[in-house]
Amino acid sequence: MGSKGHVSRDMGATDDIRAGELASDWSGSPDAGVVFIGRIHTPWNRLEECPRHGRADGPVCRIEVFETWLPALAGIDDGTLLEVFYWLHRSRRDLLLQCPRNDGDARGTFSIRSPLRPNPIGTSIARVDRRDGANLFVRGLDCLDGTPLVDLKPDRAEFMPLAPPKPGDFQVGEPRR
Repeated sequence: MGSKGHVSRDMGATDDIRAGELASDWSGSPDAGVVFIGRIHTPWNRLEECPRHGRADGPVCRIEVFETWLPALAGIDDGTLLEVFYWLHRSRRDLLLQCPRNDGDARGTFSIRSPLRPNPIGTSIARVDRRDGANLFVRGLDCLDGTPLVDLKPDRAEFMPLAPPKPGDFQVGEPRR
């Protein structure tokens, strides 16, 4: 593996690598496709401005759901707590080791919540302040303006399954090896 990996220019990535970081030389093809269901609008246009974590008391952001997916918003009301999944489209995708403090102390990409990862999927918990048609106004996001929306799910801490229980729902103990 080299110190510089395959990076797509159209993603806005750079070849800058900090001391102690390591990039992959992987250049294979993707395994699956993702359908973007909307776009996220935030006050941040530059990576330097964007927060590292969304805040429950942060600025109101707008999640725009594309018209095709509008019926899928049924049941999402004001106050709903959502897990928002988004594609961090300007992130580089080849770093294996990263130095988040820029101090040469490298950590594995999978051990940190950096947006720089093989599949740059971001996730935040956000409460719906209000809904206006295909637009959800929320707080708690940490992505750039124009970020593609991947999915929305009710937060698992508040969600109770609607379907009948399955045997695995009651299973406890050690996992099988």
